[in-house]
Amino acid sequence: MVQVKVTYGEGADTTVPLPSYETTGAAGADIRANLPEGDIEITPGARVLIPTGLSMEIPHGFEVQVRPRSGLALKHGLMLVNSPGTIDSDYRGPVGIIILNAGEQPFLVTHGMRIAQLVVAPVVQARFARSETLSETARGAGGFGSTGGH
Repeated sequence: MVQVKVTYGEGADTTVPLPSYETTGAAGADIRANLPEGDIEITPGARVLIPTGLSMEIPHGFEVQVRPRSGLALKHGLMLVNSPGTIDSDYRGPVGIIILNAGEQPFLVTHGMRIAQLVVAPVVQARFARSETLSETARGAGGFGSTGGH
């Protein structure tokens, strides 16, 4: 098991639980809004940076992916704009979650609410090398629906 060290930032409510897995088979750990100064309403079409009150020390060779919670997406139209977002292992600043309300009604993010999930994943860094040619494949340069079908 990989350990990710977590600290609460200045002014954060330290009674808000750390990210946690809600079931034994969960890939993502739920992370919560940390809003000691009050809830935040997201109007339809708006995007807001929601503070978590946390900073992390992610081991080298790993990243933390930030993904939406499917229930919030289905029931309320909430999306993460840059999903999946990446928290790099060398970042030590505050973690915020960018939420877009694609729904038709305002949505109230409340203090301590589970707003996203975090997936810890290994990272492989590549060496990019310039080449004059690329190998041929059956697909070739086809993209954006080029394989047909539904």
